[in-house]
Amino acid sequence: MTGNTYGIVAGYDGSAGSGQALRWAAREARARGTTLTVCLAWAPAHIALPRESAMYDLARLHSKEILALGLPYAEPALGSGHIATDLADGPAARVLCERSRSAEMVVVGSRGNTELPGLLLGSVASQVAGHATGRVNHSPGPVVAGVDGSPASLAALAFAFEEAALRDVPLVAVCALADAAGRLGEAHVIKAGFGQAMAGQEEEYPEVTVVRKVVTGAPRTSLLTAADGAQMLVVGCRGRGGLDNMALGSVAQAMLHHSPCPVGIAHPAS
Repeated sequence: MTGNTYGIVAGYDGSAGSGQALRWAAREARARGTTLTVCLAWAPAHIALPRESAMYDLARLHSKEILALGLPYAEPALGSGHIATDLADGPAARVLCERSRSAEMVVVGSRGNTELPGLLLGSVASQVAGHATGRVNHSPGPVVAGVDGSPASLAALAFAFEEAALRDVPLVAVCALADAAGRLGEAHVIKAGFGQAMAGQEEEYPEVTVVRKVVTGAPRTSLLTAADGAQMLVVGCRGRGGLDNMALGSVAQAMLHHSPCPVGIAHPAS
């Protein structure tokens, strides 16, 4: 992140999923003591309207009305004085990724109004999770973090500790070793790195109750099991086996598609 102009950014398009995301973002902004920016990107890439035209003005007015209808999702938790609106001209994924450079985090629903009903994850959510800068996310459950020692997972662990401290709930840290089974000494290296990472965060957040889980199962299964009943699951954008040019690794994609709770995607500092 290069600044915090927008506070927490919530993408809204009038869909039920974006309304739920907006409500969650408002609670998050209240917990963090920051502002909330409700963003609606109203001009998709496949529609070209002349700026000096009645159709352009009508489309913009309609989008402004949709944006106003979203504010009641956020106002009960935050109050109107801490909410800003952002009616942006451009494709939603591009706009939200741009806003992420100057925001604490970006929150989006699993899919928007233009997505097919059968999709578990829409194209905008997938693109924002993969390409946004920084962080992309009230039940009484814990916060769950997936940790494998990769730079992105260390960022996820820091994010998860911060969230657990804000909510005064336990943190469950999961380190799955199945992917290391075929490499000599790899499991030992991962466990040692996990212990060091946990010790550093526990020292910074002594008030957080921590449950460490080193498991032999696959990361996907282990994290989905731990996320059952959690209020948030945090993972890195890609793990130890992910290529540097990958936007999202296979585990992160699986969590976005199948997690039973909200998912936070952490990117390593660039």
